[in-house]
Amino acid sequence: MELQTQRLTLRRFKREDAIMVSKLCNNKVLHEMTLSLPFPYTETMAIEWIDRHVAWWQNNERYEWAIVHSQTNQLMGAIGLGFHSTHNHGELGYWIGEPFWNQGYASEAAQAVIQWAFEKKDYHRVFARHFLFNPASRIVMEKAGMTYEGRQIEHMYKNGRYHTLDVCSIINPHHSKEN
Repeated sequence: MELQTQRLTLRRFKREDAIMVSKLCNNKVLHEMTLSLPFPYTETMAIEWIDRHVAWWQNNERYEWAIVHSQTNQLMGAIGLGFHSTHNHGELGYWIGEPFWNQGYASEAAQAVIQWAFEKKDYHRVFARHFLFNPASRIVMEKAGMTYEGRQIEHMYKNGRYHTLDVCSIINPHHSKEN
């Protein structure tokens, strides 16, 4: 399942992507900015992560796309959408390798995935969370059409301390509002 944007191709990961995934993810700054990316990050970890994608897709549990520049075929990051069937909503997560930051790639990818979730999967809502100390991720969410929804105080434990998260979301415009 490929998605195309103006500059990007969002495609499923291949095992041969593991080298670049590990190169981009083995970054302390990226680790600190993401909710669950481990550090250090090895090629073996990348292979194991990529190998889980098939089952996630088949079970409609989670969808992962490689963010690739359409012209250069350069792998720049990942975007995923976890599905919560009981509530018909998805949680968006993404990372972009540091050499590709501040160029709008994450926002462009997020817009495409949100559109796919609403048009192809008929999700009611898509949400995303970011560390309070990572306002750049909030900008990605807002550029993708999400609005600030609330704060989860000391919700995540990472690197020896609790962290507060901000939540942003968007409701499928084709669904009626809450009664």
